[in-house]
Amino acid sequence: MPPARRAGAPRRPVALGLVLAALATLVWSGSFVTSRALGDSVPPVQHAFWRWVIALAAVAPFGARQAWRQRALIRRHPGFVLLASLLGVAAYNTLVNQAGVTTSAANMGVIMAAAPVLMALYERANGTRLGVRRTAGLVTACAGVLLLVGGGAAVTPGDLWMIAAACCFAGYSALLRRRPAGLGGAAFLFTTFLLGTVMLLPAQGVSLAVEGGFTPAPGTVLPLLYVGIASSALAFFAWNRAIALIGAARAGIVYYLQPVCVALLSWALLAEPAGWAQAGCTALILGGVVLGAGARG
Repeated sequence: MPPARRAGAPRRPVALGLVLAALATLVWSGSFVTSRALGDSVPPVQHAFWRWVIALAAVAPFGARQAWRQRALIRRHPGFVLLASLLGVAAYNTLVNQAGVTTSAANMGVIMAAAPVLMALYERANGTRLGVRRTAGLVTACAGVLLLVGGGAAVTPGDLWMIAAACCFAGYSALLRRRPAGLGGAAFLFTTFLLGTVMLLPAQGVSLAVEGGFTPAPGTVLPLLYVGIASSALAFFAWNRAIALIGAARAGIVYYLQPVCVALLSWALLAEPAGWAQAGCTALILGGVVLGAGARG
């Protein structure tokens, strides 16, 4: 009996990692719909700033004390912490919000499906061999993105903002592999949320001066609570934990479901139409990333 338990033991963290990655993917799909819905009422920078203020308040009861206990470890890795805060907090979601002003939520989800392929590029830059199959997937998925933003559908500035967001998210996910051993998940989230919010302060001041504030109402406050608590505190914890359990490549396989989730949510909640060109580009991207998720040989 003991050998049977040992043989089955590795399946539990893998299953948990896949569930956590799926949870993060589903919640983030809702955040793309929210970014699109708030695009006309809340300026993108203010959307990002208040999202992270709310997320910081949600994580503080769990992460502030742990971060204080591990402050010496955090101070020993300033480059990692600052870069993670910039890519995953300050830059990524601000770019997503900016994209939501001029492109559809469905397009946002499709473009973000290329993020796992970008993760593969970062791996290659770090010396990891991709192999023929992953390279073929990379080329196919990139072709889908190029068709979507150039020929397969009408190009918008939001599509370009979304590509920049995908690059930031892929960089953040790849960077998680270098997370210092012993740094707790709650401490990491609290620290990056805090630093990312501080980084956004100058842009928040400029936005208030140039664009003015927004009117708090159920239609703005409730979506901000969703992205602050669910899409930030919950989803980032789930995603980071999933990568720790199963790695970025395997978690990325689940992330490929995001365009489907976003398309369904945007169709149901925003009544966004879906055309054949978008469907074809989606098929190319999903085919590429699934192909690229296979063996490296």
